[in-house]
Amino acid sequence: MSEKTKTQKKSWFKGLQAEFKKIIWPDRRTLARQTTAVVAVSVALGAVIAVIDAILRYGIDLLVK
Repeated sequence: MSEKTKTQKKSWFKGLQAEFKKIIWPDRRTLARQTTAVVAVSVALGAVIAVIDAILRYGIDLLVK
């Protein structure tokens, strides 16, 4: 491995470390609230898709029979 490649890798890792220091990590309460919101929206969307699927399946069954 050349010296230039080693220098590039070190520079890349230093840049990565600098970027990670800029991240503002959420506190526990914020993380819990956001996770709850994501799970709730996912469940609600899943329910809506299931209802639409059941309605379409029933309508197609009526047309086919």
